[in-house]
Amino acid sequence: MALTAAFSESGINIGRNRFALGMSYKNMTLQRRHKVIGVSAGLALLVAALLLLHSLRDADSKKADEPAHQIAPVVFVARGPIENTVTLTGEFRPFQQVDVHAKVAGYIRHIFVDVGDKVRAGQELAILEVPELNAQVLGAQADMRRGKDAIRRAQSEIERAESTHQAYHAAYTRLKQASAERPGLVAEQELDDSLAKDKETDAQINSARAALAESQNQLGMAQATLDRLSALQAYSHITAPFAGVITKRYADTGALISAGTSSETQSQPVVQLAEWSLLRLVIPVPESAVPLLHLGSVVQVHVVDLNRDFQGRVSRFADALSDETRTMHTEIDVENPQNTLTEGMYAEVKLVLHGQMNALTVPVQAIVQEGSEHYVLVLDNQDRVQKRDVELGNQTSNTVEIIRGLSEHDRVIRAGQAEYQIGEVVSPDFEPKLEQKSAPPNADETGERK
Repeated sequence: MALTAAFSESGINIGRNRFALGMSYKNMTLQRRHKVIGVSAGLALLVAALLLLHSLRDADSKKADEPAHQIAPVVFVARGPIENTVTLTGEFRPFQQVDVHAKVAGYIRHIFVDVGDKVRAGQELAILEVPELNAQVLGAQADMRRGKDAIRRAQSEIERAESTHQAYHAAYTRLKQASAERPGLVAEQELDDSLAKDKETDAQINSARAALAESQNQLGMAQATLDRLSALQAYSHITAPFAGVITKRYADTGALISAGTSSETQSQPVVQLAEWSLLRLVIPVPESAVPLLHLGSVVQVHVVDLNRDFQGRVSRFADALSDETRTMHTEIDVENPQNTLTEGMYAEVKLVLHGQMNALTVPVQAIVQEGSEHYVLVLDNQDRVQKRDVELGNQTSNTVEIIRGLSEHDRVIRAGQAEYQIGEVVSPDFEPKLEQKSAPPNADETGERK
């Protein structure tokens, strides 16, 4: 019994060991399977990665073998204002400038102005002391009084002669009447003497009247002399001929000033006066622009030193070309109420010769000249280069007007046209549409642009 029990227990242990070995073998088999599966998956991923890398390399090599399209700078054709202008440089000059001289010679008694003073038209600038001229005026006034006295004396002589004539004429009339009524009553000698007295007194009247006329003429001459000397005396008060600014002062109090009628080497001015409220801008207009210049044209004047713009007007030109420079002297009037501008400043003037408000324009660099013809290179819908003949209009330094050959929004190669072939496909490098400068803003009432 004991032996039987021992064999039974031994059999149980052997079965347990076999079961444990079976389970261990099964686990080892599962682990090996998992490893095989992992290795297989890794190999599959590696192969896929190699295939992908190879395909990418093939694609890159194909792209490298294909020719690349050239990049072309392209601009759109656009509409906008275009002006054919010319920019000229000129110098400001006073609208009026004069050296003020004295009409008569004399010493300066007092001078009222100095450099930089603003004066009104007719304002007194200086007073001259001219003693001899004052004495001559006094003499002329005395001649006037003497002439008036002579006239009164002549008038008295006329009255006396008329009274005497009336008396003698009445006596002769009575004697003649008595002789006619009673012949022989009055002696013929007495009658003749009375007639002679009558005629003599009548002649005295005429003589007195002639003396009166002479006295009146003498008074007129004395009046003319007085007027002339008074006018010269008035010239001792030197006044401003127009409103302006004193730019130079040549003399001081007590200086001897020669008469302005003397030669230039002897005559010395008192002051120099310039009008600055209105300035002249003198510019030389080239021969090509002369036919397009018009009086009254409004222009923009840019003063570089001030970096400001002013409004001017073409007021006058010489209407003839200079033989040396082949330019025409032209003057532009510029208002200067605040005295911002001064004589001698330089300014630039933009003269508009032609203008078009809604022109079809392209950059100047886009135009290719071939003999007397012009053409541009445009891109079609497939970005192929095409040649297009064009007709040009107004032209500025940057843009040119297209009259015929292009339409708005066409794509035009801007530069380097020699690098492209007709029919070639290019890669357009678009640039912004053309932006034309609009007309300058209106200037304010002072002539300065805001």
